[in-house]
Amino acid sequence: MCFGALICLVFKTKQNQNTTIVMKNSFKISALILAFAGLGLGASAQTTTTITTTSTTTTTPGGIRYSIGVDAGIPVGNFKDNYKWNLGGSLQADIPVYKQQLFVTINAGYNNVFGKKNIGGVANADVTDFKLLPVKAGLKFFPIENFYVQGEAGAAFLLNKSDLGANKSTAFVYAPQIGVQFPVSKSSFIDAGVRYEATTKFATGVDASKVNFIGVRVAYGF
Repeated sequence: MCFGALICLVFKTKQNQNTTIVMKNSFKISALILAFAGLGLGASAQTTTTITTTSTTTTTPGGIRYSIGVDAGIPVGNFKDNYKWNLGGSLQADIPVYKQQLFVTINAGYNNVFGKKNIGGVANADVTDFKLLPVKAGLKFFPIENFYVQGEAGAAFLLNKSDLGANKSTAFVYAPQIGVQFPVSKSSFIDAGVRYEATTKFATGVDASKVNFIGVRVAYGF
């Protein structure tokens, strides 16, 4: 009886030890699985379209962002005396340089500024349109989620210099802008911005040859 009891005690002790070992091994395996899962999720988060930083989150695609947009505006200053509105389009590339918050932008497009008709009540006294091809580069920064401030500068090429009687075909152009950018799918977004755009003179000594307007750009990005 004592011998049998001793065998049972040893068997139970061994069984408990095995159970303990199994539980410890299971815990270790579970911990490793969770660790690898955490690493996988961390790596995945770096390649998904939602990128989180300590200061802001932008829910737009990672990498270079391209957009094609419609531009429109209303002339201001002396320029509005002879011109009433403008319409055009543009292509833009946003190149990330810091944590999906700071981008270098490259923008090129076409802009037609429509002259007023029948100036001074005189029939056929129409102001010639400005036909411009602006090419700009700049910086775009997201201080908070989806909201950005942007500044660009470059050159505006006048396509109908002879029609306007201008003596310059190129002028310096600059454009500060604010806007919002929000996703519409995993790989696309809408970019809507408001800007002030101005050029230097296309005709020496003629202030009215400076193109100045408040404009909006609504673009589809991918």
